[in-house]
Formats: sequence, structure tokens, C-alpha cells
Amino acid sequence: MLPFKKYLSIAVFFFLLSCQHESDDQDDNNAQGTITNASPLTSYMQRVAMVQTVQDNVIDGSTYCMIKFPYTVTVNNEQIAVNSAADYQKVIDNINASNTDDDIVNITFPVTMVYYNYYEKFIPDQADFDSLIDYWNQYPDLLSKINGLNINYPITINIYNSANQIGSSQTIISDQAFFNFIKNLNASQYISLKYPISIVDYHGQTKTISNNLDFENAIKYAIDYCPENNIVTLDLNEVITKGSWDIPYYFDDSEKTSSYSGYSFVFKSDNSVVATKAGTSETGQWESTVQNNVRELKLTFSSALLSKLNNSWKLFEFNNSQIRLRDISSSTNYLYFEKI
Repeated sequence: MLPFKKYLSIAVFFFLLSCQHESDDQDDNNAQGTITNASPLTSYMQRVAMVQTVQDNVIDGSTYCMIKFPYTVTVNNEQIAVNSAADYQKVIDNINASNTDDDIVNITFPVTMVYYNYYEKFIPDQADFDSLIDYWNQYPDLLSKINGLNINYPITINIYNSANQIGSSQTIISDQAFFNFIKNLNASQYISLKYPISIVDYHGQTKTISNNLDFENAIKYAIDYCPENNIVTLDLNEVITKGSWDIPYYFDDSEKTSSYSGYSFVFKSDNSVVATKAGTSETGQWESTVQNNVRELKLTFSSALLSKLNNSWKLFEFNNSQIRLRDISSSTNYLYFEKI
């Protein structure tokens, strides 16, 4: 826990920044909540800023990397120069032109692959390419790029370092710069985005983000409705009843993950859930319903510790290995499950 003086320093720093913003713009009354490298919003924003790797899946077949422009492919004996994302449509049009072609996309090597995290790898031939795709196929449940939300840069981020009690400000001008900024955050740094921030949604509409909750809700909307984020359709009830789960993150006004360290949870098809730690088990109940077009996971336990999880949690996102839930009331709380 941070000493009181450090908490006070953080509060004073962001208060002074807020006062300065008010003097610069009397109409800027937006809340500026502070977050850290462990905050859910931080990881969501980093995924928004990842490389767009889904759009060329028709060529490379991988959600986690893309081929760096420019390069050439051959489809049905036609050579196509791929110089920008707009040229993906030429490949698709060629594939759809006839039902009798083999529609195999042949890449002209060498090429350079760009991973979701901006790392680049030189690929000299088909064998190396196949090995790379096989590697990524081993990790189907990585939480990858969140598509359908583009940030209009520049944006400004205020930073407070509790280790040396120094405050600063940084202007971010691109997705790559934002990704690397978040990647390099350490546990002693607190950040606050300067709102408003302008984004473009997957419909191409420009929207204004006024605070952290607005940003998180915009990300949730993109996850739910942008087709590029929903390539695979899963059923929560089927996913949650397979295997055992632990809690990698729990936030209720403050992070309390360690309270549930060592617990495993088994969700059964009869809507019972068994929580076990060190050979001691407790049986509770779970229920998955849809309320106002939002999937909810209701948990009910009776013991003092596990009953703190009792809630009708709103589903944020999930795959076969991770389930991320949140609750928005007076504050935003989070509960994550991860398959063991």
C-alpha cells in the first residue's frame, strides 16, 4: 500500500492539472480518473492501439500478424500488388469471381511480417511462413487487437510517478506510440487522459469521449458489434462449463485479487458452481441471462469471502480461456475468470 503522503501527492498533482485545464478552457469539466498499468481500461486501450492484423486474413490466415506493405500475391494466375489495405479487396474480388478456381493465395517471398505488437520478422520463404502461422495457431485465445475504434490523435496523457513524486505530461501522436507508452508503464506510474478525446467507430462516425467510462463503453461497443471482433461465435454457457477456472483479477473499489488466490471454480450444467481451495469446497449457484441485450452472469455464494463475488455481473468479453466481467454502479468493478 502506498504511504498517505504519496496518495496526497498524486491527488494534488492531478488536482493542479485539473485547475490548469479549467483556466485554459472554462468549459472543460470532464472527470479525469487515474489508472495504472494494471487497470482493465489500460489493457483495453493498448489492444485498441495494436496493429490491424485481421484485415489481411484472406491472405495470411492469422489474426495476430500481417504482411508489411508492399508485396505481391498471385491468385488464380493473376498477380496482384498489395500496396495498402485497400488492395485486400482486389484479392477478395478475384476469389469471388468464379466458383471453379482453386482460389489459393500464393505470396511472393521474401516478405516482412508485422506482429500485433509492432514487432517485425523477415520471412524468406513459404516454409518459414508456414512455421510462423503454425506457431500463432497454437494460441487461439490470445486477446488480440480490438477493431472498430480508431483514436484521432494527438492525445495528451498526464503522468505521476509515485516512486520519485514527479509529474509530467506526454503527447501521443499514433497507435504505435500509444501502444509502446502503455507497454512501458511501470507499477509506480499513474496516468490520466486529457479529455475530450475524439474517436471514429466502425461505422465511420466521429464521436467524443468525455471520460474513462465513456472510453470503456466505446470499446465494449466495438467488441460487441464490429464484425472483425466476432470472427468466431461462442456460447458462454458452453465455455464456462468446460474445465476449471481461477480468478486472475478482481477489483471491488480496490484490487482484491489476492483474496481468491488458490481458488478453483467449476461451473456445472445444473447451474451449481463449486469453489475449492486447499481441499475445502463450497457450492454456490450461477446463472447466465440476457437483460436489456446485455449478457449477465449471476453468482451466489454464502460464505463471507465468496459472497463478496455475489452480483449480476455484466459480460465484457470472453473466449475459450478467459471470461471478463464488470459491474457499473457508483464505481466500476471487475471480475475475471481464466481457465486453469
